[in-house]
Amino acid sequence: QVQLVESGGGLVQAGGSLGLSCAVSGSIFSINIMGWYRQAPGKQRELVATITSALTTNYADSVKGRFTISRDNAKNTVYLQMNSLKPEDTAVYYCKAKLRLKEWTTLNIYWGQGTQVTVSS
Repeated sequence: QVQLVESGGGLVQAGGSLGLSCAVSGSIFSINIMGWYRQAPGKQRELVATITSALTTNYADSVKGRFTISRDNAKNTVYLQMNSLKPEDTAVYYCKAKLRLKEWTTLNIYWGQGTQVTVSS
């Protein structure tokens, strides 16, 4: 079975840094797009950053200049380096992947279980 396992969440003071990792395991053909989303208390889930197989990236305006997304295709892993963290970054962060289980099949979406990031003032 395909699984997305996240790690790296925790508690950090404002201005600090934190790095998240998400590893995709299982039998897959290819991974097209990987990304990070977050769900803060009282808010809808929102996109944080995505990265394509061609390494094209995009970021939410609120994190531009502070967060960096990257991927290691050999390890089927996506990373999110978060710097200059703010209390408003507090949320559950979810990893998302669009992938193909077999060649010439449709893209399937998989989500990680989420990891808590808490930024204190």
